[in-house]
Amino acid sequence: MAESQEVVFVDGVRTPFGRAGEKGMYWNTRADDLVVKAMIALLERNPQLPKDRIDEVAIAATTQTGDQGLTLGRSAAILAGLPQSVPGFAIDRMCAGAMTAVTALSGGIAFGAYDVVIAGGVEHMGHHPMGQGVDPNPRFVAEKLVNAEALNMGNTAERIHDRFPELTKERADRFALGSQKKFAAAVAAGKIQPDLVPIAIKTANGWGLATLDEAPRPDTTIEGLAGLKTPFRPHGRVTAGNSSGLNDGATVGLLASAAAAKELGLTPRMKLVSFAYAGVEPEIMGIGPVPSTEKALKKAGLTIDDIGLFELNEAFAVQVLSLLDHFGIADDDPRVNPWGGAIAVGHPLASSGVRLMIQLARQFEEHPEVRYGLTAMCVGLGQGGSVIWENPNYTGKKK
Repeated sequence: MAESQEVVFVDGVRTPFGRAGEKGMYWNTRADDLVVKAMIALLERNPQLPKDRIDEVAIAATTQTGDQGLTLGRSAAILAGLPQSVPGFAIDRMCAGAMTAVTALSGGIAFGAYDVVIAGGVEHMGHHPMGQGVDPNPRFVAEKLVNAEALNMGNTAERIHDRFPELTKERADRFALGSQKKFAAAVAAGKIQPDLVPIAIKTANGWGLATLDEAPRPDTTIEGLAGLKTPFRPHGRVTAGNSSGLNDGATVGLLASAAAAKELGLTPRMKLVSFAYAGVEPEIMGIGPVPSTEKALKKAGLTIDDIGLFELNEAFAVQVLSLLDHFGIADDDPRVNPWGGAIAVGHPLASSGVRLMIQLARQFEEHPEVRYGLTAMCVGLGQGGSVIWENPNYTGKKK
């Protein structure tokens, strides 16, 4: 019987996130090439890791067809130059794809089946718009299993506003503005760039290099946000300004058992404490991280007061606000998304979970007074995912 192993997050990188569509910087770039380039960079950053010691590769994508098909984990492993002895698979939990890749493989490490793994995700929403080619079973609507609006994420966000009238459009807009400002400040301070992988891109003007995220709008104003259209319903509250955009990008993370990390000279940047997923009504999928966080806290024997840093995926501002209200956390609490979030940087669906982890790992280095951090996100069709991490730099001293 294998003994339980401690799981550590060693490193993570991502591509700059692009805007989806013909005008986006990755329009002429393949989805699998995005994740392969990220994997190559991750391996180059950890040269002491023998490639044949990688036990598994799991790469997530929501739309697994075309350049996001062909069992991405395995095909990306081969394309990234890993030995043919390294297996891989593809995984799908919509927005929480990369997060699920991490937690699924972490379970394998904890069980003793794996020593070192690569987990990540990619989404090219320009090549594969959300829901493209999907054929929902007619029973969903015919038997009233879900409301037809549940398949439109913007409508589900409007329904959170309906259910919680205190979550006003004004609060959502203020939160969105904060995300843009915090992300711009983090970029100006050089906090985001160390984990970005430059990507060669082909444009109308020839070849170029993508080195920064394409989506942020640092010149956003509260007046500008207030005047945006509400595309999901007349006089609604969800706009392009207080939601994440449609984006292209890839992320990968390197995880290991604590014993293997020590043996190979890999420095742990976070230690996995617990994780949980939960289901909610698909019509209000954005509240999913509330029960998943409660489950993860309970499994860890912690309370929300033990969490010193939060990386919450900003699919919609109202979705993050619903979690903050539930746990009694202020909208502008400095522990929450200190470097901004998906409203600014973008949300290439299946890749976003590892972006949260990459940012939290960097913040842990800056905050030795913080012991625990949370990465959490909502998931289409009514789910939430939460992962609690421990800071190996923790000193117990208040800043």
